Amino acid sequence: MNAIYITGFMGAGKTTVGKVLSEKTGLPVYDSDEFIVEQEKRSIEEIFKVEGEVYFREAESRALQSLPTKNAIITTGGGIILKKENRKFMKKNGTVLFLYCRPDVVFERLREDDSRPLLAGNKMKEINSLLQARLPLYKEADYTIDTSSLTIDETVQKIITIVTKNGTN
Repeated sequence: MNAIYITGFMGAGKTTVGKVLSEKTGLPVYDSDEFIVEQEKRSIEEIFKVEGEVYFREAESRALQSLPTKNAIITTGGGIILKKENRKFMKKNGTVLFLYCRPDVVFERLREDDSRPLLAGNKMKEINSLLQARLPLYKEADYTIDTSSLTIDETVQKIITIVTKNGTN
């Protein structure tokens, strides 16, 4: 089976959903951000601060191409879709799921989170701005699931239904 790629904006629940999906399916889960942290031996916040976003986006592409493309769940960083090569790679190698989450819900989920380099200023304004800019790219996914009012288990069940019904090649 080809990989299941879980994309979406920060706070949409990608990492948590991926872990629960892994428990329910028995497939291993790999988080692209965790992979980068392991490879770089420093936090994403530090990478952004020292090297900048362009460097991080390159590391993100390398991570994506290093992770398994068969029998795996890959949870991605929120900006992985910014590079066309990443979107093409995921489409070619698996099923791409976009976990959508309304901006107000993202704000509530990330209200106390100060570890997000791209949300350093006015969080609500930054969330709206970034999400609107990225939305057309996220929507290139094979499937969209609105997680705004779903529990983790409900989201995972929707993914299992999609993957079972439509297969992942």
